[in-house]
Order: sequence, then C-alpha cells, then structure tokens
Amino acid sequence: MSNTTTSFPAPIYREQVLAHIFADAQHLFLPSLLKIDRAHAVMLHRSGIITGETASACLQGIDALNLDELRSALYDGSVEDLFFLVEKKLASVAGEEHAGRLHTARSRNDIDLTMYRMVLRSNLLGILNASFELRSVLLTIATQYRDALMPAYTHNQPAQPTTLGHYMMAMIEVLERDAERLIACFARVNRNPLGACAITTTGFPIRRDLTMRLLGFNGLIVNSYGAIAAVDYVAEACSVLATAMLSLGRFAQDMLLWSTAEFNFLRLSNGYVQISSIMPQKRNPVPLEHTRILASRALTESQSILGSLHNTPFADMNDGEDSLQPLVALAFSDAQRALTLLAGALSEASFNTEEMRQRAGSNFLPVTEVADTLVRQTGISFHNAHTLVSAAVKSATSDNVSAFVDDLFQRAQEAGIDITKQQLQQAMDPAHFVEVRSVVGGPAASAMQPQIDYASQQLKLDRQWLTTAQSNLVEAEAMLRRECQIIVQSHP
Repeated sequence: MSNTTTSFPAPIYREQVLAHIFADAQHLFLPSLLKIDRAHAVMLHRSGIITGETASACLQGIDALNLDELRSALYDGSVEDLFFLVEKKLASVAGEEHAGRLHTARSRNDIDLTMYRMVLRSNLLGILNASFELRSVLLTIATQYRDALMPAYTHNQPAQPTTLGHYMMAMIEVLERDAERLIACFARVNRNPLGACAITTTGFPIRRDLTMRLLGFNGLIVNSYGAIAAVDYVAEACSVLATAMLSLGRFAQDMLLWSTAEFNFLRLSNGYVQISSIMPQKRNPVPLEHTRILASRALTESQSILGSLHNTPFADMNDGEDSLQPLVALAFSDAQRALTLLAGALSEASFNTEEMRQRAGSNFLPVTEVADTLVRQTGISFHNAHTLVSAAVKSATSDNVSAFVDDLFQRAQEAGIDITKQQLQQAMDPAHFVEVRSVVGGPAASAMQPQIDYASQQLKLDRQWLTTAQSNLVEAEAMLRRECQIIVQSHP
C-alpha cells in the first residue's frame, strides 16, 4: 500500500463518481436548478435578507449564463458538481459579492431534493398523458367491438364466451386505477422541501410558502428533517409505476398471443411489423415485444430503486440522491415509451372478429349457461345441473352442438328433467350466453353501455385534471418570471 495521497478529487473518484453525477445533472436537472436559483433570489429579497441590488444582479446573472456551455461542459474536477460550476459561472457575471449571497439560507441538500421532486412530478404527468392516450385507443376499440364475440380464457384455456369490448373494458379499468394512483402520488410528490436547508432549516426569516408558489408546488414538506431524509416520495412513485407496468406487460403478452397464427385474433398494420432477413413470409409483431420488454425494464428498474433504498439510514444519504435519480428517470422514460408504443400499434390494428366468434362457440364454451338454464327452467340444483352437463361434455366425441344437445336432452329425459331441445339449443348460443349476462360489469350490451359511458366520462375528467396540473406549473413559471422582472426593473 502506497503512503501517497491525492488531492480532491482523486482521479478514480472523479472518473467513477463525480464525472457521472455531473453528466447526469447536466442532462436531468439544469433547468430545475436555475428555476430554484431564481425563486430563492426572489424569496430572499422579499424576506429582506438580501438587497434588491443583489437580487437583481443574481437574476440578471442567471439570465446571462451560457446554457449551451453548461450543458456541454466536460467534467474536469475543478469543481465538485454542476451546482458549484453554476455558482462559479454566476460569480463571474454577477460579481462574487452578489453571487455569494445567493446561497444564504439554503443547502445543496434542499436544492437537490427540490430538483428531484420537480423532475419526478414532470415524469408523473408524462406517464399520465401516455396512459390516457392508451385508454383512448382501447376505448375506441371497446366501443367499436362491444358486441364482437370472443372466448374468455382462464388458466390459458378457453372458458366462456364474452366480447372484445368486455375484454378491453377490463384493461381500461386497470388504466383508470393506475391514473388514480398516479394522481394521488403526484399530490404527495409535488410538495416543496426548499427551506429545509441541510436538515434543520435556518435562523434567517425565509418564506417557504413563497418558493412553494413560485416553483409550482401545491404544499410543503413541513418537517425539515423529513424533507431531506425521507425517500417515500420516490418509493411511492416507483411502486405505482411498477404496478402499472406489471399490468401493461400482462396485457401486451395477450396481444402477442393474439397475434400468433395459432390464435389469429389480432393483426398489426404494416407500419408496425418487421420482416425476416431470410423468411419472406414473416410479419413479426415486434412492437408488442418491445412494449413487453420496456414495461419489464421499467418494472425491474423501479424494483431496483426500492432495493437500493432498503435499509439505508433515515438521514441525508447519497443512496437516494445523485446516483439513484438517473435510474428513476430511466424507469419513467421506459414506461412512457411502452405506453406510447402500444397505443400507436393498437390504434392501427385490426381484429379477426369472425375467428373470435367461431372460437366463442366452440369447445363447449357456453355450457355454463346450459347448466344455468336447467336451474332456471326446471328448478334442479346447480350441482345436479353441473353434473348432468359435465357428463354430456365428457361423453362427446366432438364439439358438434346438435349432437351434444341431443345427448343432453336424452340424459335429461332419463333423469325426469323437463327441458326442451330448443331451450338447450338456445343456451348453447354464445350470443345468448353474452346477452343474458346483464349484471353490472357483465358483457351484455345493456351492461356494457354504462361501462363505456363511465370510461368516456372518466377519461375526460382525468384529462381535465392533467390540463389543470400542467397549467398550474405554467402559471407558476409565469409568476416567477414576473417577480424576477419586477426586481430587475426596480434595480437595473
């Protein structure tokens, strides 16, 4: 072991940690950092902590910064991170005396947590928007094919007749619940930690409520220790994202199965298939595969974030900060890509409803209704009806409906059960099967229409929420610009 020591930053530390953090901050956080600088300068002046002259010098200095230079700067170790580079550049244009006062009553700790929340809230809104687009596509499909018969599957085996609309509505409801979780998560993410400083606030009379409004937050993280130490904001967001991606991946898997020649339910448009380099006949639905892997990536990235935070101290720690945040951004980016890609592919897809209809009436799929009909028409117990129908199914040599009905009718006669062939024949009709399932949430047309109406209205409401949330951020940014202009105009 050498006794030689290096000056900060040691080359290995610089290359393996600081250079990566610097590049990540350039890519992810520079705009948020500058907004925080502006809001903090306004707040310090409004609180009487710095003069108008200093605030104006800082604000004009921020405006004069060369953003292209900051974004493209290579890390050379002359400063620790992007914050210090911005501080150094600001001092060169605003003067060291003025720029040096901007850091009054704040820390890199609360600056960092504020940046993280600002970026995360934007990512949450992006996921919501992409999710709404997918919901819109699925709602169009559900409406168009509300009566299109198809087999429902349990345990990957054909189970009962349903409709394509009914199936799509199931996924739409999942996406609605995803939206509920994302919106609720946004409310907890969009709270202001600025003013917590290192972890215990400050002795200066700062106004946290003012920076809250200027930066578009809807509330405060009140306790300053928790504002710095707590990671539940990112854990919740990633948990919600993982839940959404889990569901999306399962749905994408179904769409892939439907695209196979064996299923022949779904056909993507030419713009969403790839050919083989050797097999001229191939139409590979690879966008669905990309959707699945992107959803899986986002899921596992979210799980990795939770794993990285597990058993870390409840304090200011790098585990939840610089090295973790790029993974958070990647998870949300992958999720947004998956949602957008699937919406695009399905918006141009076609469904083989004739194949679906034939499958819905095969393999004895309607026989649950045959047993139900026996119960309703004859008064026997469902157990006895199930036993009788099951025996007829097991003895059948094919799924020929007429032969099955003849056999079941004979068994019913022998058992003294008064039922007609016409009643049994009707019960074996998949369209009849669907029609009588008019209970709330069922596939019958009378039950489907309220589901479609609700989904359409809920999508409209959710989009209105998103528009309002986005408008609030735009209005906060405009307020910040106005406050900056007032100070600069008063102290040119």
